[in-house]
Amino acid sequence: MNSDGQSGYPTSVEGLIDRFGRLPGVGRRTAERLALHILKLDAVEAKKLARAIDEVKDAVQHCRVCFNFADGKRCSVCADARRDRSAVMVVEQPGDLIALEQTGMWRGLYHVLLGRVSPLEGVQVEDVTIADLLARVDEPEERNPGGERVREVVLALNPTLEGDGTALHLMAELERRGVDVSRLARGLPAGGQINLSNKAILADAIAGRRRV
Repeated sequence: MNSDGQSGYPTSVEGLIDRFGRLPGVGRRTAERLALHILKLDAVEAKKLARAIDEVKDAVQHCRVCFNFADGKRCSVCADARRDRSAVMVVEQPGDLIALEQTGMWRGLYHVLLGRVSPLEGVQVEDVTIADLLARVDEPEERNPGGERVREVVLALNPTLEGDGTALHLMAELERRGVDVSRLARGLPAGGQINLSNKAILADAIAGRRRV
């Protein structure tokens, strides 16, 4: 924008730039590039993009069991009878679930908290889906797929202060209910170098050392 606050773009284009600029990680310059790209598209392609946005907002919702993204009442994971329904992996966001699912290593179910407890940010226990997770444990016949009892919960929360605090709260609640609780292993990644690792990674590697 120039010194008197005018960008030089028509009002409609400036509005599009403003909308793009509200997306996470998108600054003014990137927003401008995206808006100009839309302007270069032919009308058919631009309308396809707009229609795709409309469709995803209309069709996609949170799974009523685990709060993953879903096209219907249940996501594809919860609807899959081949999964181990007695084991649940807890993650913070749907993106975490997708990343873990792409490894092909987990054959149980998931539960998405849609955040993590962070009192400094005003996020309390009741603001995430902890109560829904505990309900799956307490009332499996009604709340867990197949009515199967939850025997194991794996905490796959991000290794941050807030993630660790949320994990501690969950551990206390789940252990009181007789559920086996574990956490994802932490430490040095395969192919990593000790001298390039930060203190938190090295501390986790030492604390999580195993007998060989």
